Amino acid sequence: MKRFFTSLFALIPLISLAGGFQVNLQGNQQAGMGHLGTSFYLGASSAYFNPAMLGLSDNKFDLEVGASGIKSYVVFQNQNTGATSETDNPLSTPFYVYGSYKINKELTAGLAIYTPFGSSVVWDEDWEGRYLIQDISLSAIFIQPTFSINANDKLSFGLGLIYATGNFELNRALSLQSSSGGMSTANLSGSADGYGFNFGAYYQATEKLSLGLTYRSGMKMELEEGEAEFDVPAAVQSTIPPSNKFSTTLPLPSTSTLGISYQLNDKLLISAEYSYVDWDTYQSLDFDFETNTDGFPDSKNPRRYEASSIFRLGFQYVVNENLIARIGGYYDESPVQDDFFNPETPNTDNIGLTAGLSFSFSDKLAVDASFVYTDGQERESYYSGDNQGKTYGENFGGKYKTRSFIPGIGIRYNF
Repeated sequence: MKRFFTSLFALIPLISLAGGFQVNLQGNQQAGMGHLGTSFYLGASSAYFNPAMLGLSDNKFDLEVGASGIKSYVVFQNQNTGATSETDNPLSTPFYVYGSYKINKELTAGLAIYTPFGSSVVWDEDWEGRYLIQDISLSAIFIQPTFSINANDKLSFGLGLIYATGNFELNRALSLQSSSGGMSTANLSGSADGYGFNFGAYYQATEKLSLGLTYRSGMKMELEEGEAEFDVPAAVQSTIPPSNKFSTTLPLPSTSTLGISYQLNDKLLISAEYSYVDWDTYQSLDFDFETNTDGFPDSKNPRRYEASSIFRLGFQYVVNENLIARIGGYYDESPVQDDFFNPETPNTDNIGLTAGLSFSFSDKLAVDASFVYTDGQERESYYSGDNQGKTYGENFGGKYKTRSFIPGIGIRYNF
């Protein structure tokens, strides 16, 4: 009994959790060309992509708002039984709001509000992995006041201070009969917040060549007073409190990005980026429960994530004075080791293909549209969790295949 309820919490997720819930949609212009934006200026959204570039604007005030719709799918196949399952995920709608104000030639201030983490995964209630996960919903909002300083005509620096807040809810089945005679269930929910920063440097090496470097810090999201609700038989409620509370610290990784852009001619811009995501800081997830029993102790849960890389390439082409076209692509490595792979965050190596358009109605008003398709490479993986998960299915797993379709639209206004 003790091992069962220790392992029950071994799969509670982070608010962030790797590419499965990392939403790279912080600007529709950038999303259209592989989500690049570290080494070239595209408006107030640079507060996220590289805060050093805010001062490159020719305007006193810049405003950007936008959103995307994520429709994602995960297909699972049990290699032993041949049975298949597919998620029925709802539409997720990450958004962004950016504003920048040029105080003087050297100093620019900005505010960014965006949703870099969040999504939903919904499996059938009776699918084979229901004792690991039935459904999960994650969301996070980052609020970032930002300042940029132009050191000279070629070099600038920027810093954004981040406050992050987020929520999650998770449901799963338990291998016990419920108090009503049906299947026992667990419902877990909570909210967390944390602090971090976003630093950037920009250098205009030549008239055509520019370089950008950013560092988005890691965070420790503090979760207090999380709710754990269990529908279990009356006979075990003295061991498993039907209602409980928990607290934990949820680590988010730092990301370092180096970008280079080259203006090939008056119409064509080429850019490439490399990002290093420090997921290896996420080695364990530990829970402190308000009420403990001999069969319901506090929990220490291995994750063993590894650092990962993202490679991006994008192109921007000025069709005419009103229309700009973009295409791009990227390769995003999964940080999850095979022995720690589970269906709450079915994360595989991802290939992304992107396209976008911008149309200017005037010098002040423009509309941006983007489309992103991600193809998760098929992966056969299992969850052993250092042998903690064996009570409800030793080495549960099989083949996973993911994909998503993401249209987006945004508006820019300046004066």
